[in-house]
Amino acid sequence: MKTKGSRAATAPPAELSRQLTVKDQPKKSAEPPKQSVEPPKQSVEPPKQPVEAPKQRTAEGPRFGALTPPLRAASLAVLAAQGFERATPVQAAAIGLLAGNKDVACEACTGSGKTLAFVLPMIEILARSETSFRMHQVGAVIVSPTRELARQIFDVAVPFLATVKGAPPMLLVGGTDVAADVRTFAERGALALIGTPGRLDDLMVRSKALDCKKIELLVLDEADRLLSMGFMKTLNAIISRLPKQRRTGLFSATQTEETEELARAGLRNPVRVTVRDATAAAAAAAAAAAGAPPTSAAARGKLPAQLKLLYQICHVDERLWHLREFLRTHPGCKVIVYFLTCACVDYFTTALERGGPANPNSQVKATDKGADKGADKDMAADNVVALHGKMKQSQREAALADFARVTGGCLLCTDVAARGLDIPGVDWVIQFDAPQDPAAFVHRVGRTARMGREGSALLFLAPHESSYVEFLKVRHINVARIGGGSGVSGGSEGGALGA
Repeated sequence: MKTKGSRAATAPPAELSRQLTVKDQPKKSAEPPKQSVEPPKQSVEPPKQPVEAPKQRTAEGPRFGALTPPLRAASLAVLAAQGFERATPVQAAAIGLLAGNKDVACEACTGSGKTLAFVLPMIEILARSETSFRMHQVGAVIVSPTRELARQIFDVAVPFLATVKGAPPMLLVGGTDVAADVRTFAERGALALIGTPGRLDDLMVRSKALDCKKIELLVLDEADRLLSMGFMKTLNAIISRLPKQRRTGLFSATQTEETEELARAGLRNPVRVTVRDATAAAAAAAAAAAGAPPTSAAARGKLPAQLKLLYQICHVDERLWHLREFLRTHPGCKVIVYFLTCACVDYFTTALERGGPANPNSQVKATDKGADKGADKDMAADNVVALHGKMKQSQREAALADFARVTGGCLLCTDVAARGLDIPGVDWVIQFDAPQDPAAFVHRVGRTARMGREGSALLFLAPHESSYVEFLKVRHINVARIGGGSGVSGGSEGGALGA
């Protein structure tokens, strides 16, 4: 699982001993500007009152066979073959509504099982449709903000769509030839299109064969991310080409003013569903009963209650050593480490492949013939995977597949992997650099503690960045300090990291 052949051509800095100082670090780039585009006008009825989904955990949730309206036997067989017996709260709430011909705006915390919450209704709608879909007639469209998330949704949907009569689904993402996508659709069509906004729009514009008149379902997954990435104009263009008499599902971890605007433009009289973790919901109810506001993102249902949030104060030039020490003392853990830039991912991947510095004060140059003398090779290259937006699509897919297969290892990445991806068995999330946007913090740490599992997240902060903790508290995110400046496994509270 070596990454040297799978990283982008960005050359790492010549001196591995040159740690990134505060002034060296790239400036945090702002989110792409949001498009101020007037959404297509539709007749919108007043929204219904929000629906609180059942707050049971997965193990106590209803069986898929007991949902109303009932799922097809073929869908239940696929679920059983994949080991799914009971629905999560978001699935129990959303499947029946979407399959029952309701528009749904769903807010659910990370790791709650949103993908099946819209894939299963899609299957039911297509299977029970009175339309006999011809080869180039599309029945459903699922829009995702990133290639990786679109691929994940596609992989989940394929075995279910195989039980429905019609052309196989088609994945439309960047990194491939647009003309080839147009030719492929012309040759075999597709019952469902799953992809990123730009590539979906490209196919709709360029393909003369594509027929959108019979589309029965539109799903906007990670809607807040779609908007924060500047896709409003593209989404409006896609929506304008679809029939108004359709079902629409909007799924997101957070509801913002922008997502509300999108809901008004694309949904008709939506049922609003809010899903909270069972323990978090109980904490929120207790706080409300006592007349006190919820004091944490977990209590507000934004984060799983079983997620442990930690931070450590350490100098920037010591972070690589702290990271290497953490990985050395947690050899069986599956860890995701977030960086701000693609260059940082490449640089620190190379550093870890060489073992990292033996101590914070070591001076090891990548070009030195004796560089290995100052490095600790306990962290083998086979344990490290790089993932960022400048890698080719095939490299990104290979990196994700490699990391998903192992039970212990380290994925170094940018925020390309921060949203929606369901990477199994992640024990720890480490944020090498703090994100500017608290929403990004929530979505980063949401890669662990998924589907009822316990997980932990660690944030590195420089001494002058300690005010970031207060910044998070204002946003109802509480983090606990651990360790000292001498290492993540040291200090009187360092034992927390071994949990």
